Amino acid sequence: MAAPTGNNANLTAKRLNVLVYSGALNYSAHQLSRLLTDSGTIGTGTTVDSVRHCVYTLRRLLASHYAVTPVTGDMLLNEPWTATCALLVIPGGADLGYGRTLNGAGNRRITQFVRRGGHYLGLCAGGYYGCKKCEFEVGDKTMEVIGERELAFYPGTCRGGAFPGFVYHSENGARAAGLDVSKEALSGGTAPTHFRSYYNGGGVFVDAPKFKDQGVEVLANYSEKLNVDPGEGAAAVVYCKVGDGAAILTGPHPEFAAVNLNPNEGGSDYKDVVDAIAADDKERTEFLKACLLKLGLQVAQDTSVPSLSSLHVSGLDADVPLEILSLLAPSLTNENDNEYLKDENDTFRIERPGAWKLSDLEEALPTDGDGIVDYQTVTKRLVIHDELPSSKLTLTSTTMHFTQTFANTSPSLGSTNTILEKNTKLLRLLPQGFTATATVQVAGRGRGSHVWISPAGSLLFSTVVKHPMEKIQSAPVVFIQYLSAMAVVKGIKSYAKGYEKLPIKMKWPNDVYALDPEDPEQKRYTKICGILVNSHFMSNEYISVVGIGLNATNASPTTALTALAAKYASPGAAAACPITLEKLLARILTTFEDLYTRFLRTGFDRGMEELYYDDWLHMHQIVTLEEEGGARARIQGITRDYGLLLAEELGWNDRPTGRVWQLQSDSNSFDFFKGLVKRKI
Repeated sequence: MAAPTGNNANLTAKRLNVLVYSGALNYSAHQLSRLLTDSGTIGTGTTVDSVRHCVYTLRRLLASHYAVTPVTGDMLLNEPWTATCALLVIPGGADLGYGRTLNGAGNRRITQFVRRGGHYLGLCAGGYYGCKKCEFEVGDKTMEVIGERELAFYPGTCRGGAFPGFVYHSENGARAAGLDVSKEALSGGTAPTHFRSYYNGGGVFVDAPKFKDQGVEVLANYSEKLNVDPGEGAAAVVYCKVGDGAAILTGPHPEFAAVNLNPNEGGSDYKDVVDAIAADDKERTEFLKACLLKLGLQVAQDTSVPSLSSLHVSGLDADVPLEILSLLAPSLTNENDNEYLKDENDTFRIERPGAWKLSDLEEALPTDGDGIVDYQTVTKRLVIHDELPSSKLTLTSTTMHFTQTFANTSPSLGSTNTILEKNTKLLRLLPQGFTATATVQVAGRGRGSHVWISPAGSLLFSTVVKHPMEKIQSAPVVFIQYLSAMAVVKGIKSYAKGYEKLPIKMKWPNDVYALDPEDPEQKRYTKICGILVNSHFMSNEYISVVGIGLNATNASPTTALTALAAKYASPGAAAACPITLEKLLARILTTFEDLYTRFLRTGFDRGMEELYYDDWLHMHQIVTLEEEGGARARIQGITRDYGLLLAEELGWNDRPTGRVWQLQSDSNSFDFFKGLVKRKI
């Protein structure tokens, strides 16, 4: 299904996603995120605790290189996830529930993904599920599970519980299981020789050493007497070579960190279990790193979770922040001599000019220690400045010199889009062009359920656009996403003399791709920028929050502008005018302002359309239209009234039939790696 394009470019997907199966089916991304703050079983097998522990630990180990995202059963069954997925994770729960959702089509997809070079991590119940046969609590008619499994990455049986006492949704059978690690099998990283891991109901991989000639390696053995017959050996964690890919299956839960375990939730001995796991936390982490390295993933060196920083509000015009503070006054509450704004998503503690000390503001906001953090519940410190703050406070304060009015900057922020879009009391008072920036985002958002990877060196910002009602017909608000993508591309190309020819283009409707400098001969394009636009109607105007994440100076996880400039800019241009986040932000914002001002005056006229097509990926690309019965069509552009994608039907010998479809971006997704325009799930 490879799709030729007008410029004969190859559009390639990099494997940047780590998908954690949630077990849920028909949940939206928002509903799923809320479910993960509750407890119990999500719906079809997994437990919320298992998913939360898994996401927490994998984000600490992988977040600088991969987007670690919970996914539903519908997503695995219907969305084109395999091309961009580096690792699929099936966490703990009950594996019969997994089968009810994934047996048949789902498991065939997973198997094909792994055999073609993908990777699978099965934890406890996910370990049972990845074996040829599951035997659980044989003889206990209340819990007995015996049966074949479709994935069969491990060609033998997983038998459990390896230790007695397991009770569903309970810590009764939990223990700190001793594991002896195979240093020979885990040569990458600094794997320990022994550590204790949280265990609750997992199995042992029967006769694992006998399957060595089938690509099975034992990564760790239980060091204690087991409650079931393990056959030869006592394999607790195994690696299985599967075609061009591989799977790691575990009986225990090495992803469970003691900091997220409540010692009061179990019986009298449970505190000792948690203490033992806490004592071996370093070894547990190193073991997991070694496992991920064996699967070919890149692992972060620094696994700490950054604390949230203060939010600094300032501007070239000192009166503007003070005016906003005045407008906020009726919504503020006073508690213990502190002022708070309690908005829909976040609570902000207000710091007025002259009421704060530099030493106080340099401290990070308190969070829940090193454990799982609900960033929504953490009170954010909102610092109002009557003059430009020093870079010692904001790290990116020079950004303020380039914004129209004022900016909110923070070294570490949950998500610039969430802070603005989800707090409508604050949002409706912000002026046109207000821009929130962050050095690091700990919860960056993408379209749908996606997470935007935000390592240091990324340009991360969100801008408020207040679109007047009287312009809705002549300048439809849907075009703001197109203007945003144009501003990124044209802002980069006008960054400095010599940058004009950088091979950067727009994907419909709003992502930005660049020619991969590591493989220029193949003309492969890879994503360097994600754009998320959310709009609200309030106070007789549309207020849009335009969120942008751009790979600027970061070396990973994918191509950055510095690499593009070094390869494709005019000789000496990159050295003479290197990329800085401050100047880059300035160019994009001023370019957007010029485009938006013109758009308000003329709409998306022919001149604006030509500017758009100058840097568009899709002209004359041949695609398949899923919603039109798999019809073959050639992309001809977008409409100037509402930005709909124009697709001309092709008949015999790719001749036009005369039929043209107009497709909406909100109901169709463009998987151009497969040349497919498909219905959004």
